[in-house]
Amino acid sequence: MNSSRREFIRRVTFSLSSLAAAGNFARFGMLNAAATQSGSYRALVCVFLYGGNDSNNLIVPMDSASYNAYSGIRKNLALAQSALLPVATKSNAPYGFHALLPEVQTLFGNKQLAVVANVGSLVAPITRAQYVANQGMIPQNLFSHLDQQTQWQTSVANQMSTTGWGGRVADQVAHLNGSTTFPTLVYVTGNSIFGSGAQTRAGAVTPGAALGLTGYGTDAASVARSNALQQLLTLDNGVTLIQQASSFMTDGLRDSATLNKALSGAAALKTVFPSTSLGGQLQEVAKLIQVRQALGMNRQIFFCSLGSFDTHTNQLNDQGTLFSQLSPALAAFLAATQELGVDQQVTTFTESDFSRTTMPNSTGGTDHAWGSHQLVMGGAVQGGDLYGKFPSMVLGSGDDAGEGRWIPTTSVDQYGATLAQWFGVSASQLSNVFPNIGNFPSNNLGFLG
Repeated sequence: MNSSRREFIRRVTFSLSSLAAAGNFARFGMLNAAATQSGSYRALVCVFLYGGNDSNNLIVPMDSASYNAYSGIRKNLALAQSALLPVATKSNAPYGFHALLPEVQTLFGNKQLAVVANVGSLVAPITRAQYVANQGMIPQNLFSHLDQQTQWQTSVANQMSTTGWGGRVADQVAHLNGSTTFPTLVYVTGNSIFGSGAQTRAGAVTPGAALGLTGYGTDAASVARSNALQQLLTLDNGVTLIQQASSFMTDGLRDSATLNKALSGAAALKTVFPSTSLGGQLQEVAKLIQVRQALGMNRQIFFCSLGSFDTHTNQLNDQGTLFSQLSPALAAFLAATQELGVDQQVTTFTESDFSRTTMPNSTGGTDHAWGSHQLVMGGAVQGGDLYGKFPSMVLGSGDDAGEGRWIPTTSVDQYGATLAQWFGVSASQLSNVFPNIGNFPSNNLGFLG
């Protein structure tokens, strides 16, 4: 997509070591940041499963008819019924989680985690007949990794978007953070369009890395070099791009100092996190939540990720390995929020490019599909239940776009709008965040209290 120079500059994210604030613009309100209290605090934590998680093996229906239909389609990729970790919804419908999701099973049983079924990118509700006849509003470039990742992160499935729904949510609640200049949205896994807003500029933290510039000490020479750098950043050389980069670096240096100061007074968390990439990311998020008051934050959004879900081959082994990382990391993070006394104020949710074909391919894997099941976790979640409509597990049915590519019955818009309203976005503001939300019958799926 071609962008004007202004748009390019607007979207530049300058990364400064482990913390980068991509332009922190003036906040909308004048609330006193010192009044930050855990009761008014809320955070959203997105865990993006890059590559397209095969959610057909995330959770499996356990009633005889549905399981038999599932195993008949899945063939060599079907999980043995005896190996599944059983759970029941509030209506006593039986399901089973993958054997390597024991913590997820426990969280579901404790009503701290819910499943949202068959979610995907949509412009408006669409039937199989409309899809086959190419008559409905079909999302652009279905089954493409990049396009579907973008649509999940922007909620806009019918055109290119320059902002993400996380960034637009941050725009709407920025006033709740008062006069603090620390970014509302922080990446702990690299940048994406999810956090880009009209006013919001995201920060980025690298787990385990030092904050700020390296190579500077407290000696006279280091202080002199630091002062010289600060002066250089204030020079007006007339080149817009360089001026923007200087501004971003100034913001990054300031926010690095702010976060360093906040973290220096924080006690070590007692919760033990797994020594994995996702474990490290969620531990970093927990630390940032821990110092929320020192940062003056009432609202925070975080973006984490786990990759390699593009399982065209060797799916049973590869997905199992990934699930064995996902499940304990989620459980540790919930435990950390309980330790901090904010488990009711923090909601964690998954996203992924798409699910995968229920039919296996010829190489021990699956191919790109559409609707997928997602996990939502936290003290405010109305857990122990499944929300939305689970697909019928019948090839050629009204749920099937072909080869078990389930046509979503819940949109990313509805999923995100439920999270956004809990976070503090009013019903009247929803269309500012989710432009197509008016095309769907409900803007709240009820999984958050």
